[in-house]
Amino acid sequence: MTLSNSPSTKLGVLGAAVLYTVAGFGTLVAPTAAEARDNAPYYRAELTQPAAERIVVASGVAWTCEGTTCVAAKGTSRPLRVCRGLQRDLGEIASFTTKGEALEAKKLAKCNG
Repeated sequence: MTLSNSPSTKLGVLGAAVLYTVAGFGTLVAPTAAEARDNAPYYRAELTQPAAERIVVASGVAWTCEGTTCVAAKGTSRPLRVCRGLQRDLGEIASFTTKGEALEAKKLAKCNG
């Protein structure tokens, strides 16, 4: 005995298959909360004087500045080296943070020295 499905049943099964495929694919490519957090700036620097330019490349890192605040994505050098490069281009740094952690006062003085 052979069971036969009606065309509307076949269409419903096909629709459900497409829906599950789209939902599964959407889950795979949708950004997660961790990825959204990773979009935050890796470096943040507060300058003593406003930056003259909005976009600055220092120590191989592209910085976006607004007033006295500059932010950038992660570079390949150590934070102190990145700080020194920015200081050479923009002047004295009041504070410098890497992933939310402030550079120690001793290292900040070395950055500005």
